[in-house]
Amino acid sequence: MGRDMKVHCERDKLLPAFQLAASVVPNKSPKPILQSVKLALRDQKAVLLATDLEIGICVELSGVTVEEAGEVMLPVGRFGPLLRECTADTICIETEGTQARVSYGANNWLLSSGDPDEFPEIAQFQEANYLKMPVRFFRELIKRTVFATDTESGRYALGGVLFELDDQKFHGVATDGRRLARQDGPVQWVGEPQTISNTIVPSRSLQVLDRSFTDLDEEVHLAIRANDLLIQTGRVTMYTRLLEGRFPRWRDIFPDDTTLSRLDLPVGEFYSAVRQAAIVIDETHPGVEFEFNEGKAILRARSSETGESHVEMPISYDGPTIQISLDPKFLNDFLRVLNADSQVTLLGKDADTPLVLRTEDEYSYIVMPLT
Repeated sequence: MGRDMKVHCERDKLLPAFQLAASVVPNKSPKPILQSVKLALRDQKAVLLATDLEIGICVELSGVTVEEAGEVMLPVGRFGPLLRECTADTICIETEGTQARVSYGANNWLLSSGDPDEFPEIAQFQEANYLKMPVRFFRELIKRTVFATDTESGRYALGGVLFELDDQKFHGVATDGRRLARQDGPVQWVGEPQTISNTIVPSRSLQVLDRSFTDLDEEVHLAIRANDLLIQTGRVTMYTRLLEGRFPRWRDIFPDDTTLSRLDLPVGEFYSAVRQAAIVIDETHPGVEFEFNEGKAILRARSSETGESHVEMPISYDGPTIQISLDPKFLNDFLRVLNADSQVTLLGKDADTPLVLRTEDEYSYIVMPLT
């Protein structure tokens, strides 16, 4: 059995930490212990631990006064709502046999709990060799790639973001076979540099990690091992299993830039035009026809059920006419993660060649044409 515990926690510090840990707890599990978050002391610090055996997380708590050091299981389905509804500034959590007693003022609850000794160990970050990069860059990488993953098909390798490293340039790449998103940026090695290949991080793990970032001026540390990835930033340590399977040869997907015509577009105006043109599309007619010619872009869509759209916007371009049919959803996914005041460079050729979009901060995006 776990040791007895009695602690006093500031609610406004405990609530976001508990919600972050609870985000990896499975709704159903053959192991009931996994449906609880473990509150324990680790290296003289109060921490919350949770896992579904694919992702594990350790969140360091602040605002905790320890009266008796120990550990206790907090069932997410009961303790989570209690914590949200609590109106006190501070709550007391203590063990009572195999149960957890939660109290503040004259209010108290006795919650059925599991044995903390049955809870799996959560990996600690003790690596000597790891990558480090700014949280600000890594969070942008997640936002700009995760949406392009494919979590529905049986091609498991497409359900995550590929991490690669060459010449001190870090690449995050995601594709669902119809579009591809890639964010590049500089990183640094701590310790002995290692080879990184076919490291595919599940999109769900990255989404959980994204919620853990509270200070964009911090650094994130990544230790890539044979079958899993360890991540540490601020008060959060996390591990995730990597996806199996081979990721597509993404470099082969990019067309030769020398064969493409180039023009610059204002993000906000182009995003608005795409949304306007897409108003009439439906499942039978999902595409928007794009035409880029001298001085203007024309966007058209037509459906026998819903009608037609014709949207024009002025552009600075005097090259060959580019005509291509695209799924506007794929363009909107890309444009919504950019600053509306920025510009994007469009590279295209014809209706059979993938459209390439690039930003000044090393973000690239490919959309396959509709045929």
